[in-house]
Amino acid sequence: MQFQQLQYFVAVAETRHFTRAAELVHVAQPSLSQQIKALERELGADLFLRARGNITLTDAGEALLPLARRILADADTARHEVQELVQLRGGRVRLGATPSLCTGLLPDVLRAFHDRYPGIRLLVEEGGSHDLVRQLARGALDLALIVLPLPPASPALTTVELLREDLVVVSSPEAPAPGRDGRTVRIADLEGERLVMFRHGYDLRELTVAACRSAGFEPDFAVEGGEMDAVLGFVRAGLGVAVVPRMVATRAGRGLRVTPLARPGLHRTIALAHRSDVAPPRAARELQRMLLER
Repeated sequence: MQFQQLQYFVAVAETRHFTRAAELVHVAQPSLSQQIKALERELGADLFLRARGNITLTDAGEALLPLARRILADADTARHEVQELVQLRGGRVRLGATPSLCTGLLPDVLRAFHDRYPGIRLLVEEGGSHDLVRQLARGALDLALIVLPLPPASPALTTVELLREDLVVVSSPEAPAPGRDGRTVRIADLEGERLVMFRHGYDLRELTVAACRSAGFEPDFAVEGGEMDAVLGFVRAGLGVAVVPRMVATRAGRGLRVTPLARPGLHRTIALAHRSDVAPPRAARELQRMLLER
């Protein structure tokens, strides 16, 4: 049974005339008649009673007609939905990002994307780079903003470097300024500070702890285990200092002192990643373009 045969059958059923049905579907009348006969052979039953000047449906034709109409309607719906996606009027994008990027980078870009494509749903998953890489691998995300380098034994991903971001030290304005001169902080200066530290799995935790150990000391944690908003809140409350991305510190508003790290400082490289074996959907590719051009 062919889709085209169902179209011809419905046209004849609605017009009760082979010639008018052929005109309706833009096909020669002999071709339409041949396709109807082929459909009847396939089904093993006559669909029409053909009397001169009078075409009526058989019982088999009456049974097939609502089913054929439903199939044609479903195909029309499928075609419309695909066109919506192609023309970026509908669909979804599943984007993963670290919490600091959700706070710092994404709001402006997602607002611009939503303004341009209001019909596309944005599903954002927060997590550490390791978790986001795993979700990309199992197809749960279309794109992810991750911190390079990739974890060992990562799946095959295509990555495009997006930005290189400085890290800074944030502290409560009511506490003494960290560092020797109050203008910059060396990693070694953090040996005398109590740190507010992110939970395990945070890229910032691993980077900060590694930098302290490279400077010859183990960091002293005042509080640990928080997400980005909690860490900033604990710092505002004067519980300790924290190392955070400059973009986050800039957006955090009042209640925080921001002190740059002395050269060479600490940095992190953010990349946009997707699976190498699967091309992202059209809407995801458009979001990718906007992120790269931001």
